[in-house]
Amino acid sequence: MDHTSRRLRAFLSEPIGEKDVAWVDGISHELAINLVTKGFNKAYVLLGQFLLMHKREAEFQKWLICCCGATEFEARECSNCLKEWCACFL
Repeated sequence: MDHTSRRLRAFLSEPIGEKDVAWVDGISHELAINLVTKGFNKAYVLLGQFLLMHKREAEFQKWLICCCGATEFEARECSNCLKEWCACFL
């Protein structure tokens, strides 16, 4: 994690708590709106989806792209953020 973004470092610095989904690294404003519309309004709800997919990054990324309108970059950054958070807190 030597070249992590400031946003990723901030997200990993503490438990998820009640953070909005927009706090997750890789989630743009437009993607956050799409996710909220689909019921993924909190970071912990998105994390739950990641865990339901058994932390399989490729599967989670495909879901974000196909079902939520994420770009490949957003999907990669988001899954990496959640993977790193799991490594720190689970």
